[in-house]
Amino acid sequence: MTIVFNKEEGRFMSQPAVTVLSGFWPDITFAAARALLAADPSLLLVRHDLAGVRDGVVHRVVRTGSGVLEDERVDLVHGCVSCTLREDVLPTLVRLARAHPDRDLLLVLPEAVEPQSLAAACAYCLVDGAPVTAAVRFDSYVTVVDAARVLDGLSCSEELAHRGLHAADDDRRAVADVIARQIEYADTVVRWGQSTEDDQCLAVLLDRMAPWAAHLAVGGSIVDGTDLAERLRHTGRHRPDTPAVLARGIEGYAVGVHEPAADSGVVSAVFRARRPFHAVRLHRALGRITAGVLRSRGHLWLATEPETVVAWESSGAGLSVGTLGPWLAALPDARWDEASDLRKLAAAMEWDPYYGDRHSHLVFIGLDLEAAELHRLLSACLLTDAELSAGEEHWRQWANPFDGVALGA
Repeated sequence: MTIVFNKEEGRFMSQPAVTVLSGFWPDITFAAARALLAADPSLLLVRHDLAGVRDGVVHRVVRTGSGVLEDERVDLVHGCVSCTLREDVLPTLVRLARAHPDRDLLLVLPEAVEPQSLAAACAYCLVDGAPVTAAVRFDSYVTVVDAARVLDGLSCSEELAHRGLHAADDDRRAVADVIARQIEYADTVVRWGQSTEDDQCLAVLLDRMAPWAAHLAVGGSIVDGTDLAERLRHTGRHRPDTPAVLARGIEGYAVGVHEPAADSGVVSAVFRARRPFHAVRLHRALGRITAGVLRSRGHLWLATEPETVVAWESSGAGLSVGTLGPWLAALPDARWDEASDLRKLAAAMEWDPYYGDRHSHLVFIGLDLEAAELHRLLSACLLTDAELSAGEEHWRQWANPFDGVALGA
């Protein structure tokens, strides 16, 4: 709990802290939640069962370590995860904070929900006309992974729909996508149990996937809830102004660490370039570029899309591209105010007189990757000097296998 001064009401008010707990394996996530409840009987745990969300029905449970306070069915106007966050999850947090201002909250997300979607909802949704953060303080986003299953999960190309976990009828996410994004967004990653493979390899892999997070291991059949609570709660690790993972590069943050020498078999290779990719050559090389890669992310510059920052991410065998909006160089000066100060500063520091802020910034993470060969493959997909000199108008006429996809169409 934090005491803050409310300017509108002219008084100090209690502001409960929220710890957000996510993870793809409910038994492991709930084991962590139970340990935290045992350590603090006053903690309020909130969780939602989304099994019926596509039919507009959600099951909400609020409990403490000593018993259930609420067990209710919630009927939604529209059946989707974002509607659930907007219509019930955030209002529930605000309502509980007002009713129990001296009790902190533990929000346990369903297994297929990515924590970044909650953070995005907090950024634009109002509850009773006020931001959610006027009532609660989001202290930390914690992701719990099952040490025995996470490596298989990160390689799994099976879609959530095949397991009945899809958030909407058009949800095409794969298991690996969700697990990777849960790990990456966390400010704290908990490795629960023992790996069936190499525990040190897993520890290094998780650190490479989320180098900005605190990492801790919980093993054994008996968990010290008090010790776990001291390491997970009231850490103040969450930074709401940190950009979304795929947008980190254009905001001046690192998208990953460059550790091309294998550490316990794990390689993390960063690739940067100040000339664009040739769309056809890149498309032809995708299979070789992503072979053996567990996770890659970042953004790139396609010659055939000179206005668009193209988002790139792969998980396991899947690859997707999208848009992060326009390059600053493609915007008139009057629209530069739409960009954050950090992005403008990052662009100014590396501004090119011809191409402005356009560049590519990617990271590739996997086991026993050949970093030098990967760099060679990517470099071969960039424009040659002759192609570069042909100019932007000429590039636009080339075939683009990413057309429509890169533009989010």
